[in-house]
Amino acid sequence: MTMLERIRKPGDIKKLKKKDYERLAQEIRNFLIEKISVTGGHLASNLGVVELTMALHLAFDLPKDRIVWDVGHQAYTHKLLTGRKDDFDELRTYGGMSGFPKRRESDCDAFDTGHSSTSISAGLGLVEARDLAGEDYAVISVIGDGALTGGMAYEALNNASRLKTNFIIILNDNNMSISENIGGISKHLNSIRSAIPYNKLKQSTESTLSKVPVVGDSLIRQIVKTKSLIKQVFLPGMLFENMGITYWGPLDGHNIEGLSRVLHEARHIRRAVVIHVLTQKGRGYGPAEENPSRFHGVEPFEISTGLPKRKKAGESYTDIAGKTLVELGGKYPSMVAVTAAMPDGTGLTPFSQAYPDRFFDVGIAEAHAVTFAAGMAAGGLKPVVAVYSSFLQRAYDQILHDVCIQELPVVFAVDRAGLVGSDGETHQGIFDLSFLSSIPNMSVIAPKNGWELQAAFRYAMVYEGPIAVRYPRGQAFMGLKTYQAPFVHGKSEVLFRGGEVALLAVGSMVETACQVRALLLEKGINASVVNVRFVKPLDTDMLNDLAVDHSLYVTMEENVLRGGFGEAVGRHLNQMEARPDLLCIGIPDMYVEHGNVDILKREVGIDQDGVFEKICRRLRLDVDDR
Repeated sequence: MTMLERIRKPGDIKKLKKKDYERLAQEIRNFLIEKISVTGGHLASNLGVVELTMALHLAFDLPKDRIVWDVGHQAYTHKLLTGRKDDFDELRTYGGMSGFPKRRESDCDAFDTGHSSTSISAGLGLVEARDLAGEDYAVISVIGDGALTGGMAYEALNNASRLKTNFIIILNDNNMSISENIGGISKHLNSIRSAIPYNKLKQSTESTLSKVPVVGDSLIRQIVKTKSLIKQVFLPGMLFENMGITYWGPLDGHNIEGLSRVLHEARHIRRAVVIHVLTQKGRGYGPAEENPSRFHGVEPFEISTGLPKRKKAGESYTDIAGKTLVELGGKYPSMVAVTAAMPDGTGLTPFSQAYPDRFFDVGIAEAHAVTFAAGMAAGGLKPVVAVYSSFLQRAYDQILHDVCIQELPVVFAVDRAGLVGSDGETHQGIFDLSFLSSIPNMSVIAPKNGWELQAAFRYAMVYEGPIAVRYPRGQAFMGLKTYQAPFVHGKSEVLFRGGEVALLAVGSMVETACQVRALLLEKGINASVVNVRFVKPLDTDMLNDLAVDHSLYVTMEENVLRGGFGEAVGRHLNQMEARPDLLCIGIPDMYVEHGNVDILKREVGIDQDGVFEKICRRLRLDVDDR
């Protein structure tokens, strides 16, 4: 029996002998590489925290003690050590195990996570809940060095500095977020990484003085103030200690026994303590060690080479966006590009190479990215903020207050809009139409295909106000190329003009609308198809015009129905005298779990069959006789 096969439930790792720890760590790495090569998932981050996770499970008692994983994509080893080995065959599949901690999945998952920089806040809340209830358990928040660029982490640290009770913060320092870390925090941690002499000096000094008869302990107390000065020499800034938080480290994050001892000691500290551990992202798998960014989140791959199993079918929307922005950068010298630690994911790496002085990676700090862009726009530049839809949610206040109130010409390149698949609830981009459309002065474009995405960015560069271009994940739809009406602000594009039923489709749903139109033709219904193009401002002229010969409007959007395009159409119809019936197709009032995008679309009823069946029911047509 392998070491890993002996782990069937929480605490089983404590039954192993110390000499077996390294063997278990290797088995875990082999298991993760094998499984993720089949299912896809987050690989490099998980390979980097194997020993750290083992040490946590050796030092603490789960589920009594609570571990909060920042982001949570590095919790695969945690899932293995809590008895979920057999669930990895269905990792990130619909109905299968999530790639993130989920409280509904296990009592050992203390808090649901998915976005960065949240673990210290959540852990601090658990600490206060514990103390107010008079309970006795340890709370450990694990946060990466990349997540420390998020302002929320510092808000939580500021609060934690006042604690007079135990709270353990593990700083997992691999010098990476998704891409390589940048900025002052990274420089500060680099200075700490090179500060091993300070720790050796501290240990040897205290050991020597404690052996001096009678006066040894007194001397130790006398040099407390001097020790602070020594720290300033060896550790520039002493960020954590200066905040009133005990700092231990840096420690070898791959030394299981050493980490376990430190963690045992840390639970007796009556204040917040940061334990700084150094880990290697992608450890134990050559391709991931060499290119940890590419192996952050991977599709199924060949273990021997690290190359994807499936060949890329065509250009993605992200690829097209990246190339178009490089083209526009050459045309507009005032154009600058901003990303929040995701130059590769948002397609901005080519722009950063072409125009390094006009490219800004602000780290995991979406709120800062938006206001930073607002400042540049106020100074006469034309900023493009490229960000995933689900992460843009973190900057709603800044979009509203700092960009839109001032009507500043900031372009938002909203990638991963709509259902994104395997990362699940925290990453589905199904809210942006609602929250962006709710903001005065904001315009929102949803292009129907890759060609129109290029045109949308070209239009956005000359538009003199806040504007968002939202597009989905994955291979770009390149059909309907010949249907390309010029951009006119706030105007839609009628692709097919028929009668009775008007399919008003937003972005990715235009392709689906064309498929539904073909099914309706079999029923004798020649439906119109409208490429909405501008979700905001609403094309009321188009809605009024179609009312002449259409009795049913069907809005189609890959967004939640609440606050979405369909509701906007409904508000306008309520003001019309000749009022067509309205059927709104979109995401119900729910969070959508992880799974293949095609499966998810079917489950929420926005695939072609789901839309067709809804229309047939509304028109009282038999669905099965087509």
